[in-house]
Amino acid sequence: MVSGAAALMGGLAGSTVSRVVAPPPLAAALPPPAPTQQSRPADATLDPQLLRRALAALDAHAKAIRHRDRIAIVDFSAPSSEARFHFLDVASGRVSRQLVAHGSGSDPGHTGFLHRFSNISGSNASSEGAFLTGDYYVGKHGRSQRLTGLDATNDNAMERAIVIHGAWYANEDMITAHGKLGRSQGCFAVGEHCLDETFAHLGTGRLIYAARA
Repeated sequence: MVSGAAALMGGLAGSTVSRVVAPPPLAAALPPPAPTQQSRPADATLDPQLLRRALAALDAHAKAIRHRDRIAIVDFSAPSSEARFHFLDVASGRVSRQLVAHGSGSDPGHTGFLHRFSNISGSNASSEGAFLTGDYYVGKHGRSQRLTGLDATNDNAMERAIVIHGAWYANEDMITAHGKLGRSQGCFAVGEHCLDETFAHLGTGRLIYAARA
């Protein structure tokens, strides 16, 4: 199961580097999404140390994470103008990427870079650590997916309503117009047209690991 991810780590190390609704149809049986127009350049890499930490989190939270075939890793050391939401097929090592916004409380000056994490309610900041994907619902941001924080650094995620949702300010045209994405209130906001791909890759009961490399 982990052979593909292990091979990916080896390659990277040697490089230069509301109401509840049913899951969307795409979340049922699709393979991991192929890279989209929001993907990083072909030579962009997933930091090997961050990958190791994510796989360690997958093992550490094995009792809570039902599905270990696919995970997502958010590299918050990259600016919001880069596709830093990495979707990894653990068995094959295949990776695709999307843009994702960070919280306004993590970047008060709106520089495009995350400067700090917070787990405090009302902080509007992104949290770091391991998240478990939960059920889908329709709320103020439309179709969304609940997340449970599995670490002391993000265990208020449910109380803070930290979720995955689509947003206009996370669309790729924001990069063209402003050189960066807009900011969320701590949620993992992705482009409106990328939401189906995100849901299809993750489904429920899978890991998202968010940190800085």
